[in-house]
Amino acid sequence: MIGNMYWQTEKIVRYTHLNSAGTLFGGKAMSWIDEQSAIYAGKQMGTGRLVTAKISEIIFNAPVVNGDIIAIGVDLVRVGRTSVTVQCQIKNISTDKVVVDVAELVFVALDAEGKPTQHKLSKK
Repeated sequence: MIGNMYWQTEKIVRYTHLNSAGTLFGGKAMSWIDEQSAIYAGKQMGTGRLVTAKISEIIFNAPVVNGDIIAIGVDLVRVGRTSVTVQCQIKNISTDKVVVDVAELVFVALDAEGKPTQHKLSKK
């Protein structure tokens, strides 16, 4: 992963987030990743009208258990005319280990008719 990760949110893993093995349910992690990455991408593109076009391989590196605090980090990878590509990680604050890696999430800006449209990166 590229090194300028923006750690935009933290969450406490609760019992309702766990799978039958007692660890963080992969679907819940994927939902958090998509949501936080979309928020970040929308801020970069200067729009809230966007869709997830692609999510690359999701790598689960280590388990997360009830009571762990995790941080979700997102970083800009590429900028296209109508899209941006970001990467995302989930890190366990308690262990300082990266527990989930996603190398590419592609988001596309949409116009009022739902068609891809050129975006403007927001000022940082």
